[in-house]
Amino acid sequence: MSSCKGKSSWPELVGTDGNAAVQTIMRENPRVTATTVPKGSSVTTDFRCDRVRVFVDRSGTVFLVPKIG
Repeated sequence: MSSCKGKSSWPELVGTDGNAAVQTIMRENPRVTATTVPKGSSVTTDFRCDRVRVFVDRSGTVFLVPKIG
C-alpha cells in the first residue's frame, strides 16, 4: 500500500451513512473511486490503489474501516 498516493483509510467513517462516506472518501482522495458494498457480498481479492470499498450493513451504515484496496 506504500505505493498508493493520498489518504488510504478512513476509520472515522465507521458508524456513518455509507453514501455520505463514499462522498467523503472521494473528496479527501480524488485518486480513488469509492463504492458501497452490502455486508456478505463477494468481492475480488486483487489490490488496487484506485479503489475503496465501503462495506455497509442492511441499514446502509459503514461497519468496517474503509481503506484502499
